[in-house]
Amino acid sequence: MTMQSIGGNGPEREREASTEQLKEDLRNLSHTVEELIHATADDSRGNIAELRERAQQRLQDTRERLEARGEKIYANAREQMDATDRYVHDNPWTSIGIGAATGVVLGLLLGRR
Repeated sequence: MTMQSIGGNGPEREREASTEQLKEDLRNLSHTVEELIHATADDSRGNIAELRERAQQRLQDTRERLEARGEKIYANAREQMDATDRYVHDNPWTSIGIGAATGVVLGLLLGRR
């Protein structure tokens, strides 16, 4: 059993929770913007200022979460690339064999067409 199969549920759950949080943030932001649009139709200055402030806060919160998620995705991708690079350097013949086998399989599949 590999390390990924043992601990695979943690990052997946974290991704799902993060995705759900972003969806909720975007729904909230959308709702606030709709309220702002409706409030401007009434032209009540106090209501507009309050809704504008809420919209700005939600936009800022959503932007921060998106940036944090992007940084996590980048860090994870970088970690995976580094692990692959180490594996190829530590096992060059195995890597060549895997690449050759993949090429043969793809060649056979493409040759069938």
